[in-house]
Amino acid sequence: MKVVIIGAGYVGLTTGACLAELGHHVLCIDIDEARIAAIKSRKLPVYEPDLENLVARNLDCNRLAFSHAIGSNISDAELVFLAVGTPSRADGDIDLSYVETAARNVAPHLGEQAAVVIKSTVTAGTAKYIRDLIVRIRGDRAIDVASNPEFLREGSAVRDFMKPDRIVIGADRNASQVKLVELYAAFERRGVPVLKTTTINAELIKYAANAFLALKIGFINQVADLCEGAEADVVAVSEGMGLDSRIGRAFLSPGPGYGGSCFPKDTRAFAAIGRRYGQPQSLVETLIGDNELRKTNLADRILEELGNPEGGRVTILGTAFKANTDDMREAAALAIVPKLIEAGVEVRAHDPKARFQASRLLPDVLWYDCPYEASDASDAIVILTEWEDYRRLDLSRLAGAMRGDCLIDYRNLLTSDDVVAHGLHYVSIGRPKALARTRPRKQGSGVSARIKIAASPS
Repeated sequence: MKVVIIGAGYVGLTTGACLAELGHHVLCIDIDEARIAAIKSRKLPVYEPDLENLVARNLDCNRLAFSHAIGSNISDAELVFLAVGTPSRADGDIDLSYVETAARNVAPHLGEQAAVVIKSTVTAGTAKYIRDLIVRIRGDRAIDVASNPEFLREGSAVRDFMKPDRIVIGADRNASQVKLVELYAAFERRGVPVLKTTTINAELIKYAANAFLALKIGFINQVADLCEGAEADVVAVSEGMGLDSRIGRAFLSPGPGYGGSCFPKDTRAFAAIGRRYGQPQSLVETLIGDNELRKTNLADRILEELGNPEGGRVTILGTAFKANTDDMREAAALAIVPKLIEAGVEVRAHDPKARFQASRLLPDVLWYDCPYEASDASDAIVILTEWEDYRRLDLSRLAGAMRGDCLIDYRNLLTSDDVVAHGLHYVSIGRPKALARTRPRKQGSGVSARIKIAASPS
């Protein structure tokens, strides 16, 4: 099929490359000429595993193309996807201006048999609204507008697209539904469930799914706090919960709260939808506040470990909101690092992929290419992102580089026995208190003395 995608950001680029890999002919259009030029030269605007190779391969075989101009480029397209941004407004609802602008720009150029498909995450009722908008622009030449939400996780987006749990097709008319069924026929032949429903159902499925996953994260973080108070181990508790098929293991790892481009924005929008329809989503409303408070509390835990933070030195390992991405949107580091600096702490940092993005948002941080260099003469090390590199840290080398001896693991990547064996004071999330240090505390550290290794307080 001939497919046009408006927007060459994270969702549009991944969707375009994957559809081309399925054999469709895809043109991605973005008004940012510099972005299009960079992509054509194989320089992607985002880091996503496997995406660079996928784009290059399909460019080379002429199934994937890029342009900054709409016009006649879309006149013969069978499906035109809108994959533009929907940022949050001050009230938590989403700003549809980019979707509206994209719809206005494509409307005059659509072929008679084309269908517009909204890939962006949009509020309930948007597809119907955009259809009415296009009808007004085109006069009596009606065009179907469908909803086809994406369920791509940053860090595994290509895999999620090519091996989906399900495909949701929201269409209020048969013509657009038939086109989308044809587009995804290869998946349906493999047995992937394809849910055919209305546009408003599809729009709500996306929000409800993300809100529920965010609730799982918020829940396990509260369970972790309970485990600390009860001297239990959240790792074992989470495993026991996840083995129940009704619950599942996904999103049951405690940490510094959710971030990124989806969960913060989508939970706020879901709550706003509830308010708009007079059906408040109280669980999600509470979750939103708790998630922001958690980041602040984790900063306080670091300052407590330092004791007298003025003049202290802390190394942050990982600033991206999660591993396998360079996305800094609503990352815990953006809440934690400024609070440390405000308290007089010198902050050093390392991240395998997010340094460029993070350095613009955290200008007062000293950046290093190596985690051991970043840890030199530090009083405390804080693991914020679950990069595999940090799971395999040489603890002997790390301990030797430090001035202090406090290792704060907000992702539970390490085990207390391993850390303590190297004479470090280990702080984790949701675990029982460890044994005493195996070596005397280093002199000259700004970290206040502790007799025992403590799990992070509630």
